[in-house]
Amino acid sequence: MGGIENGTSPQNCGIHFAHWTFSVIPVYVMTIAVLGIVLNLFVLMIFILHKKACTVAEIYLGNLAAADLLLVSFLPFWAVNAYRYYNWTFGVVLCKTVNMSILMNVYCSVFFLVLVSIDRYFALVFPLSHAKLRGPVCAKTACFLVWVAGFLLSLPALINRDVIHLGQNVTRCTVDPPNTTTLIDCMILIFGFVIPVSIISFCTVKILKALRNRIAEGLNTQKKDHKATTLVLAVLLAFLFCWVPFYLYKIPSMLRDRHILTDCTSKYILFITGNIFTYLGFFNSVLNPILYVIVGKNFRKKVKDLFTQSEKDQRCFFIPSFLSRRIKSLD
Repeated sequence: MGGIENGTSPQNCGIHFAHWTFSVIPVYVMTIAVLGIVLNLFVLMIFILHKKACTVAEIYLGNLAAADLLLVSFLPFWAVNAYRYYNWTFGVVLCKTVNMSILMNVYCSVFFLVLVSIDRYFALVFPLSHAKLRGPVCAKTACFLVWVAGFLLSLPALINRDVIHLGQNVTRCTVDPPNTTTLIDCMILIFGFVIPVSIISFCTVKILKALRNRIAEGLNTQKKDHKATTLVLAVLLAFLFCWVPFYLYKIPSMLRDRHILTDCTSKYILFITGNIFTYLGFFNSVLNPILYVIVGKNFRKKVKDLFTQSEKDQRCFFIPSFLSRRIKSLD
């Protein structure tokens, strides 16, 4: 962590000039954790309990919700750590597990978005072919491979994270040895941003072009495909808004780690922007389930069907009556 002190020597740089972050960040992160756990559990409950089988797009979005749930479930440890000025008190196992889970979310989230982009690409650009690739079996297999890839790519965080004792009652959960930070950041930048976003951008351009051509030719896109595509594009836009600043921040942060940016002012700016962009990325895990309700008409229909069914057979005893009435009022 970088910061500013009265001196200009990099060795004297501290973070106490940014003390306000240690009161704001814990509250924000804990709020994200609570909202994220509740909302993503709600999304998974709807997908799992609904009688109709999930579409391919819903399989991918359900796994995306699971990845978001994985992230937010470990955020309370991060919040407490920030509140204690990054003095880690949870031991080595949680140090490795928390950071690995967060990194897995970074990889898995963008990989699942790649899958939904490819699915929409085939559905709209090649609607009469690639039927097998757009089947539930292939979708579930692809999701399994994404979880495996996310796990393997996040192994450096598991292996190289450790608890370092800096002094009396002061410990840090950090990368050890420090020179592996650059390797991890390069992997995140290449496999978590450059490659997947390139694929997503290609598919999105082709999808928008296909939709524009169909409108120009007076062809009607199937309403089901149109609804799914609208939701997917909204989720993609939210991901880019929340995570692109984080990936761009990785470039100057690697320069700092390579001792190219060594002045205290640069370290202070990187400390502030790093916090802002990292926690903006975390907000994506709360934004996704909100988008499902606001934009996803098919998802809202699943919610209404499930709550109507629960009123008939009275099996979903965990749903309050006022919430059931509220869901029924959705369009």
